[in-house]
Amino acid sequence: MKHLLLAGAIATVVAACATATSPTGRTQRVGAVSQAELNQLGAEAFAQAKAKNRQSSDARQNAYMRCVVNAVTSQLPAEWQAQWDAALFADESPNAFALPGGKVGVNTGIFKVARNQDQLAAVIAHEIGHVVSRHHDERITRQMGTQAGLGILGALVGSQYGQGAAQATSQLGGAAAQGLILLPNNRDQESEADVVGQQLMASAGFDPRQAVNLWENMIEVGGSRGPEWLSTHPDPRARLDELGNRATGLMPAYEQARRAGRSPKCG
Repeated sequence: MKHLLLAGAIATVVAACATATSPTGRTQRVGAVSQAELNQLGAEAFAQAKAKNRQSSDARQNAYMRCVVNAVTSQLPAEWQAQWDAALFADESPNAFALPGGKVGVNTGIFKVARNQDQLAAVIAHEIGHVVSRHHDERITRQMGTQAGLGILGALVGSQYGQGAAQATSQLGGAAAQGLILLPNNRDQESEADVVGQQLMASAGFDPRQAVNLWENMIEVGGSRGPEWLSTHPDPRARLDELGNRATGLMPAYEQARRAGRSPKCG
């Protein structure tokens, strides 16, 4: 009976999925959970991150980071224009993330590689690019649609947010979904977030050429592959070429943004 119920649940999930087109024209499989559920999962994961990790009390750095977040998110399409919440964590690893529901987390260590406001915008816009490209939705949908539900069961067991064997199955399911929210992105998604993020930073009035400088700094700090958190990203040398070529094409959008008065002065 349990196996029949599981099969029925998986069949329902698969039937509920839909084919969508990503911002770069890539076909996506999404819809295993609703946007409201995604937003809730993002909010819960963000709350746990803030509960587990010390936040920076540096007022200047907080204001700087929030200024960049606000400038970037102001250029999002209307459906993504909800109030974005940001947190600066006192952590020396050069990391950042964005979650459904309008959440952005930045580690103080990012300032080692993002050495001006344009480079910080490149990081933040890239992470927000994952959200607006529905990569979390895509990842959860893919995992929940695996054969016989084995993938989601594995996520239940292995999720860092698991509540223990004594917890109810429904609670464990929620923990697994949070774990999926935070899993690394694949290379297709990383490349797509590069495209979306660079377009977004240019429209916000940040120099898209600085995305190249950011990546050069990452290589300098982390070696040939950059910091460990970028291990799923495209090959760094190829990425430099792609970012540079794209920046050239984005200069008119950047210059138009500046003429329109979008000239962020964050720090």
